[in-house]
Amino acid sequence: MAFIDYVLKEPSYGWKMDCGNLSKPSNLKIFQEFFSRLNVFKDRKNWLSFTSWIMIVCLAVPLCFFIFKFFSFKLLLIAFVYSMVVMGSHGTVWYHRYCTHRAFKFRNPVWRFVTQNITLKIIPEEIYVISHHVHHSKSDQPGDPYNAQGGFLYCFLADVNHQPISNTLDENSYKRCVKLMEHTGQVSNTYVQYQKWGTLANPVRLIGGIILNWAFWYGVFYLIGGHALACTLFGAAGFWAVGVRTFNYEGHGKGEDKRKEGTDYNRADMSINQLWPGIVAGEWHNNHHLYPKSARSGFLSHQVDLAWVYIKALHFMGGVTEYHDSKKKFLKDYYHAQKQVKVETKQLEVELAE
Repeated sequence: MAFIDYVLKEPSYGWKMDCGNLSKPSNLKIFQEFFSRLNVFKDRKNWLSFTSWIMIVCLAVPLCFFIFKFFSFKLLLIAFVYSMVVMGSHGTVWYHRYCTHRAFKFRNPVWRFVTQNITLKIIPEEIYVISHHVHHSKSDQPGDPYNAQGGFLYCFLADVNHQPISNTLDENSYKRCVKLMEHTGQVSNTYVQYQKWGTLANPVRLIGGIILNWAFWYGVFYLIGGHALACTLFGAAGFWAVGVRTFNYEGHGKGEDKRKEGTDYNRADMSINQLWPGIVAGEWHNNHHLYPKSARSGFLSHQVDLAWVYIKALHFMGGVTEYHDSKKKFLKDYYHAQKQVKVETKQLEVELAE
């Protein structure tokens, strides 16, 4: 089997049926798998998924304080901008374009550390990165950890049910995973530690880093606007953390072919360009699947790409030394080429009509 076929921990209901089609579990089976994999008393190797969702539960507390004690329309606007734009764009820059696809390079670890921690830390890199490589390799096929054809819950709970790495990797396969994460700055477990914890990430380092990140940002927000602002922004981050789990279901047409001619040029999978995720987070998903290693995915004039703006700003300041930009290639190979085909087709129709 190829590495990409077994690197993730297969769910109990499997990736595919005997006939080769996608295995589509019932909602009950999805929930059973979810709670089984959160049970750290049953298996301590579930600690990473458990930690990921405990953060969501913790962030519900400041969200409630914002709603029931500090609410104002001004704070609501601030929460909206922080969750949709700041957290969204950071997710695109850090997890998507850098950690997974290495679309650009930092000058040194300081710039990398700043970018990594410029917002609240919520998603462990390991959960996102390894599974996202599988997603691109098997997009909309059995084995895709967030295959939209599996349904909403299949995608929404994928970080627990489908995205963790397998805890039975041999040493060589484990080293391949470590290599995929090296550039992110993560200090991975030794293979012996992996056999104990079932993860690349070490629980002490990861949880310690999250506590320090949260403490720093709560202090900063408190100094700026007191508990009201701190609870607002922490609650907004929690709202984003839940909302982002819906993206791949929406971004792949909810399991249907919703690609539009002249908008979605990639025809290898069901990814689509959506206006809202594109504007607030630079996530023009069909463009991204066409050129996954590009640091920019907003290729057309109306496709605002704030994630690209951040990367370019760092490049201007010297924090980023190089990046891949596939805009010119996209315009040449797809946009202008398609326009030329339409012109030639129209001319041919006119000639035949005459």
